[in-house]
Amino acid sequence: MRDWFGLVARLVTGGVWIVAGALKLPHPADSVRAVRAYDLLPEAVVPAVGHLLPVIEVVIGLCLVLGVLVRGTSIVSALLFVAFIIGISSAWARGLSIDCGCFGGGGQIPDAAAKYPGEIARDVGLLALSLWLVVRPRSRFALDSVLFTSGTDDDTDPDDDEGSLDGAEEDLAQDR
Repeated sequence: MRDWFGLVARLVTGGVWIVAGALKLPHPADSVRAVRAYDLLPEAVVPAVGHLLPVIEVVIGLCLVLGVLVRGTSIVSALLFVAFIIGISSAWARGLSIDCGCFGGGGQIPDAAAKYPGEIARDVGLLALSLWLVVRPRSRFALDSVLFTSGTDDDTDPDDDEGSLDGAEEDLAQDR
């Protein structure tokens, strides 16, 4: 059952990353403007972050959807969600009224603060899914299971009681 939840976590989180990055890729100036609006980074790095972030988002999303390097990708995903939660919270605390730029756009907009709680809640939920995948990266239909086989044919989950016996139980079962 956990493998199926992992699949859903991968597809939801990965899908969000792909959409967020793909919407920003055609409009790099908007992405730079969104990063600048937070007024958190030195101006010297704002253009680099604004241009690289959409690419990183798409790569993270593709890795998660395909199930490639799930644990490492999920760590990066979780760290980015923490950064986004801090960024939105900081903008809210400082009274900034900006579009988060999460799915394109960005910059000053009126009454943006009303959207901050929902944006933070969304990112907290996606952070939770990312953290699940850090702890339990194995899931159904992941390329990791094909690319990085453990060398054994035993696919049982040590947390499940079904299908796994320890050595003493196996000996007892064979004696019967």
